[in-house]
Amino acid sequence: MASVTKILAFAGSSRVDSFNKKLVKVAAEGAREAGAEVTFIDLKDFPMPIYDGDLEAKEGIPENAQKLKKIFLENHGLLIASPEYNSSISALLKNAIDWVSRPEKGEAQLACFDQKVAGLMSASPGLLGGLRGLVTVRSILGNIKCTVIPEQVAVSKAGEAFNENGSLKDEKQEKSVRNIGAQVAKVASKLHGTELKQLTEAQK
Repeated sequence: MASVTKILAFAGSSRVDSFNKKLVKVAAEGAREAGAEVTFIDLKDFPMPIYDGDLEAKEGIPENAQKLKKIFLENHGLLIASPEYNSSISALLKNAIDWVSRPEKGEAQLACFDQKVAGLMSASPGLLGGLRGLVTVRSILGNIKCTVIPEQVAVSKAGEAFNENGSLKDEKQEKSVRNIGAQVAKVASKLHGTELKQLTEAQK
């Protein structure tokens, strides 16, 4: 029997009350509703030094990077909410990508990203909602063998966008973000030959 489709969800922000952590959890619910098994992680729980080739040559891949690599390898798809820092990707997210991309002995190049299906979103207090930063994230992931779905959502005025329970006040936006999760689950299922579980109404 085929394995269940597994999706990894995270944000490129370390802030406790991060808008992007809230946003990616909305997409994660969409993936769960589609029948995928979703794991949410906080990159803050995997502190790592800034990528340094000399450090890697001397000491190898840091323990937290190895833990993160293992989680990436166990999943078929990625849901990433990326904050926009000066019109680009956050250092936290870029550093995580850089370390996870490093191959260990006997491991294929970009094994943690090859054939992963990714869905992107962003939230920002600004009027563009972090849209400019998503251009960079999409480019990076596309160049390291990820299949990035076309749909993306950028939530502007993020400080006013969420309800207390973490859902989005704008119902159309909420539906669009959940749809990103669902699409990643469906595409990953087809690409990897995995199953999407049928959830009961009680589970939903």
